[in-house]
Parts: sequence; structure tokens; C-alpha cells
Amino acid sequence: MAPIIFVIVCWSLYYKIINEENLEHKLAQIKESFKTISFWFAFALVLVNWGIEAVKWQIQLLPLEKISFVKAFKSVLAGCSITMITPNRVGEYGGRIFYVKEENRLDAIPLTILGSMSQLFVTLVVGAASLISMLFFSDTIFTLTKMPAYTTSVILYLSIAAAAFLLLTYLRVGLIVKFLSKFKFLEKVVSHIILLNSFSRKQLLRILFLSFLRYSIFILQYILLLHAMQVQIDFVTCFKLIAIFYLIMTMAPTIGFTELPIRAAISVMVLQMYSNNIVGIQAAAFAIFFINLVTPAIIGSVLILGIKILKEK
Repeated sequence: MAPIIFVIVCWSLYYKIINEENLEHKLAQIKESFKTISFWFAFALVLVNWGIEAVKWQIQLLPLEKISFVKAFKSVLAGCSITMITPNRVGEYGGRIFYVKEENRLDAIPLTILGSMSQLFVTLVVGAASLISMLFFSDTIFTLTKMPAYTTSVILYLSIAAAAFLLLTYLRVGLIVKFLSKFKFLEKVVSHIILLNSFSRKQLLRILFLSFLRYSIFILQYILLLHAMQVQIDFVTCFKLIAIFYLIMTMAPTIGFTELPIRAAISVMVLQMYSNNIVGIQAAAFAIFFINLVTPAIIGSVLILGIKILKEK
């Protein structure tokens, strides 16, 4: 299985890159950005980004088993390799299970979902707040280029509703477990999610804080790369626009082969009103995709392959 995953991930990444529109111009722009401190700072932040996620994963696994930071870091990278070949990168758990004890793997599924919920909640809240700010408190009326005028309102209302639902679900996860346990036909399901009762409010808030910290690094990386690609937008406006970009990306249906062009298209829709450097905007989207997703996915697939080889010896 591991060799197959490795081959699929590598082929998927190759396919995305080789079929990218205006590839030569974007690569030239990225090559030029190598001369800037901003690019290398953004690249270095990937270690901080996935390090925070590793700490989150350690906390999430505490009710089940205790793992070291190094093992958690490898687990997170392994998860990246699977997410690259699944719709909306939902296959994170498929890679992380290689570093979880075999008898605990089913019970780890709801713990993975808990962390994903916290990250999604942060994305929705900050994105919705940024969209509200751009719609009602900005000198320039924000619109998505080449999209119907009502699109931004639909995105805003959906994100607020989803964020409210996630907040109630996330902070009251113990009550949900208790409620589900009342139904006998759900006994098997409850037996695997009962561990969610173990999280205190303090632990849940800590996971949420780490999700926010990681999200902030995502934003900072993107701002740095836009700056490196000569996309001149002031910091505050850029922060809001990137938050809106990530908000839309969470709602856009994607699969490994289509995510990169969709990212590029959405980034142009969001940023085009504030910069006419389209190639720079697309190059930044390409670079952030490579730094935050491609590099960890390649490393993760190698780690999974290594585990398989060691087991066979």
C-alpha cells in the first residue's frame, strides 16, 4: 500500500505542476523571488506551521496514547501525503494512522475530526469577520471579479451559520456524546467517540488557540510571498483578503488534481481589485501551494514508504 501511495502522490503533484497555466512565467517570478528575504522567511515558517500542528496532534491523542513530538511531526507529514489525493484534503487521518498503535486507530478518527473542526472554525470566523470588514467598513467596496454580486453575501451567511454550528458542536462535544449514547443502535459509533468526553474546556480552548496560531502563520506566509512576487497591497488589507481567500477555499469542492488551478483562480478573483500584477498573484498561489502542501506531502509519502520498508525487513 505504501509504495502505491508514494507513486500516486508523486504523479499527482507532477500532473498539477506540469499542467499549470502560464507555468514558465510563474516559475520565472518565483525564481526571481528567491533573491528576497520574504520568500525564505515564508519557507522557514513551514516548520513552525507543521510543528504547531504536531503539538495539536499530541494533545488530541492524549486520551488515547502519548506520543513524542518527533513522532507527532512525522504523523502530521504522513497525513499530508494522503490529503493530496482526496477531495478537499479530507484524507488526513489515512496518513496519520501509520504512527498510531494499531488497536487505537479507529478511536483516533474522532480525535482527528476534532482538530479539523477547530481549524475550520478559525478559518470561518476570521474569514467572515474579514469579509464583513471589507463589505461594510472599507473605502473600496469589495466584490469577487467575474462573479455575481450576491455571491459574497451567500458566502458570508453560509460561513456565519457554519461557524455558529461548529462552535456549539465543538465546545459541547461531551454533551453530544452523551446524547448519542441514549440510542442503542449507535452503540458501536459511541464506543469510538466516547473519548471525546475526556477533553476539558481548557484543552478544547488550547487546541482552538493552536489552530488560530497556525492559521495566522498561513496568512503571514501568504503576505510574505505576495510581497516577494511584487504584489503591492498594504498589510491590513492583504490580511483580510487572504482570510477571505481561505474562507472561499474551504467551500470550494476540490480534489488533488484540480486544487492548484482553483487556488490560482480564486486568488485572482479576491486580489485583482487591489493589484494588477496577475502573474505575481498566481505565482504566490503556486508558491504557497508548493511550500505548505507539496513539500510536506513528498516528505510524508517518503516517511510512509520508509515505514513499509522497515516492516518488511
